[in-house]
Amino acid sequence: MKQDWKEKLGSVVYSTNPNFKIENDEDEQEESVNPNQQDLRVMLDKKSRGGKVVTLITGFKGNSNELTDLSKFIKTKCGVGGTAKDGEIIIQGDFRDKILELLHNKGYKAKKAGG
Repeated sequence: MKQDWKEKLGSVVYSTNPNFKIENDEDEQEESVNPNQQDLRVMLDKKSRGGKVVTLITGFKGNSNELTDLSKFIKTKCGVGGTAKDGEIIIQGDFRDKILELLHNKGYKAKKAGG
């Protein structure tokens, strides 16, 4: 969620109040969702990646810490790199079947998606 500094400040340019704070909507954390209530999709993707295949996990609901933890767990178990952002986990390489098994073992509801 990219926010412009103008949106954060509104019409305030300068304040002499020493207790002035910019109110941030990002302080509100997203609620945790149980793994068995998640509806994850695991698919292969190679668009805009120079022909390289990645495994894409979409549909994650929850806060960014949980997303990062799940991403780290999957990357460690597969022994590859990847990233987690915007509710998606991107794992380098074709690990769709292994990731599905890992997610099911952790209690997540996950399905293969795509071709």
